[in-house]
Amino acid sequence: MSYCSFLSMGYTFTAHGHPNILATHKTTLEITKDSELTKSGDCIVAVNANFSLQRIKELISNCNRGDKIKLIIEAAGLEEEITAIVNKDFLSEKEIVLRKGSFASERTFGINCNKAAADISRELVEKLKNEKTAVSVTIETL
Repeated sequence: MSYCSFLSMGYTFTAHGHPNILATHKTTLEITKDSELTKSGDCIVAVNANFSLQRIKELISNCNRGDKIKLIIEAAGLEEEITAIVNKDFLSEKEIVLRKGSFASERTFGINCNKAAADISRELVEKLKNEKTAVSVTIETL
């Protein structure tokens, strides 16, 4: 296992909950800039995200292929941590996708992650079903 540079760096952005959040997908987790969500988006855990692709690319610029990142989702006093191998080819302006498998596309921020949407605590998922819930998402290089 290798780590990005010597010092851990982070980037935090905000997102929101939505009544249609199910978080039942067994292999994928997604955070999207979209404000609307249908129940078919069962991997989505937060909407209306305000992340900057430029900031994320800056954050991972010191990472090598195979380096790990951590994504921390916090809402209503509850927190979930997900670790994954960073995808240096991430280019999505619209969504951040983490996958338990090794498939990587330009929307994939991390592969071989330790948790998918279905693994998120159900207590946190209940909070994420409220559109008034503010969600803080922090990405750290490890």
